[in-house]
Amino acid sequence: MKRYLYKTIINDLKKKMVLITGPRQVGKTFLAKSIQQEFKKTIYLNNDDIEDAKTIRNREWPLNTELIILDELHKMKNWKNYLKGTFDTRSDNQTFLVTGSARLDTFRQTGDSLAGRYFFYRLNPLSVKELSTMLPYEAVSALNRLGGFPEPFLSSSDEHAQRWRQQYYTDIVREDIMDFSRINEIRAIRLLLEMLRKRIGSPLSYVSLSEDLQIAPNTVRKYIDILESLHIIFIIRPYHRNIARSILKEPKIYFYDSGYVDGDEGVHLENTVAVCLLKHVQYLHDAKGTDISLHYIRTKDGKEVDFAIAQKDALTHFIEVKLSDSAISENLKYFKERYSQINAVQLVHNIRHDKEINNIGVVQAGAWLSQLSA
Repeated sequence: MKRYLYKTIINDLKKKMVLITGPRQVGKTFLAKSIQQEFKKTIYLNNDDIEDAKTIRNREWPLNTELIILDELHKMKNWKNYLKGTFDTRSDNQTFLVTGSARLDTFRQTGDSLAGRYFFYRLNPLSVKELSTMLPYEAVSALNRLGGFPEPFLSSSDEHAQRWRQQYYTDIVREDIMDFSRINEIRAIRLLLEMLRKRIGSPLSYVSLSEDLQIAPNTVRKYIDILESLHIIFIIRPYHRNIARSILKEPKIYFYDSGYVDGDEGVHLENTVAVCLLKHVQYLHDAKGTDISLHYIRTKDGKEVDFAIAQKDALTHFIEVKLSDSAISENLKYFKERYSQINAVQLVHNIRHDKEINNIGVVQAGAWLSQLSA
C-alpha cells in the first residue's frame, strides 16, 4: 500500500530536500523505499550500517544519482552542518530524502541551519482515512484493538500484535530513552509509562504523578518530554486564546499506539480518534501550510469536551467521543449553546443511524473519521 504522504513528498522533492520523522516502525523506511522507485538512479544509505555510514561521511555516491535517501542521519555528529553542506554543493539533478525519529523532530527547537532548504513531514500511524479499502466501522474496531502501526495492524493477529508491542517498548526503553536520560532514571520512566497507559484522556497532574513516583514534579515533566520526543505519547493542551496560559493548564496525553492503552473499549476508541485527529491536523500543517491545531476544551468548573480544532487560533470544531451512547453530551450542548457558530459533533462507534439535534451532529465515528484529510 502507498502511504498517504507518497505523492506529496514526490512533488516536494522536485523543489527541496524532504525530512520525514515519526515513531519507530511507523513506516518511514518503507515510504522512502517506495518513493525510490519513482527515480531512475537512486541510493539508500542507513547511518546505522558501518559501510553506509562511511559512504555518507565521504559522500561517495555517483554524481548522476538523482535521489539520495539518508536514513537515521540524525545519529551522525554535526549532521545538520553536514546536510547543509551536502545539499548546497549537490549536482543540479540531485535531491535528498532524510528520515529519522526523535532527534530529527526536535532539531528545529535548537536552531536551524537548514532554513529554506527542506520540507518537513511527520508520518503517523494508519488511520481510518488511510484504510480506505476497509469499511470505516471495521477500520475503527481494528485500530482500537491492534493500533495503527503497520506490522501489528497488518498481521490481523492479537497474539502477533502483543509480541510486537512487548519487543517494541523494550527496545525503546533500552535504546532510545538511554539517549536522553541516565541509566538510574530508566526504572522511574518505565513506571511513569505504565501509569500513563491508565490515564488516557484525563487532565494530567504533574504533582499527583510526582507523589506516586516519589520524584519532583519538574522531573516528571522532563520524563514526559522525553516520551513525547520519542513519539511514544503526544500531548493535547486545552484551548485558550492566550497560548501562554494554555501551556500552564493541565494537558491530556494519548499514545501513538492505541493498542498499548490500558483501559476499556471506550478508552481505546478515544485514543484512536485522538491519533486520527492529530494525523489530520499535522498533515494539513505539513503538506498545505494550514495554521491548525488540536486541543480540548475545559472550564474551571469541569465542563469538558474531548477535542477541539482551531484554525488561525479560532475554534472551528467541538468533538465528543462515545462508544455507544447516542444521547448528546450535556457538556457538548453547553459549549454549542454558547458558541453557536462552531461545528459540534458527537462521534459514536456503535450507532445505527446518524442524526442531528439542535445543530449537533451525532454520527458514526468511522464514517466521520474517514472524511478527514489523512
